[in-house]
Amino acid sequence: MTKHQKRLSVPKSWPVERKTETFTVKADSGPHGEDGVPLLILLRDVLGYVGSRKEARYALDQGSVLVNGDEGVAEDRPIGMFDIVAFTEREEYYRVFPDEGGRLTLTEIDADAAGSKLGKIEDKTKVAGGRTQLNLHDGKNILVEDDEYSSGDSIVTDNDDNEIVAHFPYEEGSLVTAVRGAHAGDIGEITEIQVTPGSGSNNVVVERIDDGGTFETVEEYVVVIDENFVGGDGE
Repeated sequence: MTKHQKRLSVPKSWPVERKTETFTVKADSGPHGEDGVPLLILLRDVLGYVGSRKEARYALDQGSVLVNGDEGVAEDRPIGMFDIVAFTEREEYYRVFPDEGGRLTLTEIDADAAGSKLGKIEDKTKVAGGRTQLNLHDGKNILVEDDEYSSGDSIVTDNDDNEIVAHFPYEEGSLVTAVRGAHAGDIGEITEIQVTPGSGSNNVVVERIDDGGTFETVEEYVVVIDENFVGGDGE
């Protein structure tokens, strides 16, 4: 299989220029599906910390680049929404976050914030033993004993032991960010959840925190966050 991807056909979320060259790096299979950006693109094209795939492999082999607390990841590992990328020797920490155009960007955070990661619950299932499996947006599965979690909620898991350290319900009054659509990158509070009869998507009305204006989108396009995401400093 080819290790290259045509730039013109990459997902809109990828932070690459489409007309400068014909090809770019192809993401390996893994988290985030087709939306996952190869780690090499972030290291080389976004941050400029390496100049080639070879340099990226060397840097990753040194164990100073962590993704969600893990070292030794491959340069074509898909990186996606809310992933944490840490450069321990530089003492730099970033959260992957969508900007106003829906493209994934790196938002600098502090070391404490880099120790955990937010995930949106896409759905949940009962498994053997009566436990509940939470299926997150990035493909991660979390087993829990209780059933206090619902689809659309967000949880924060510790990168070391995968334990849930925070839970943010999806409900009116929740702080959310739009991650897709015309309002990608906007942050605000849900003022109304409009339930659509049948199999259609529910709509949400959100009041933006920056100017007090409102926007409407489908609930699949919003993710519940906490105040640490506002301003991007992780404090």
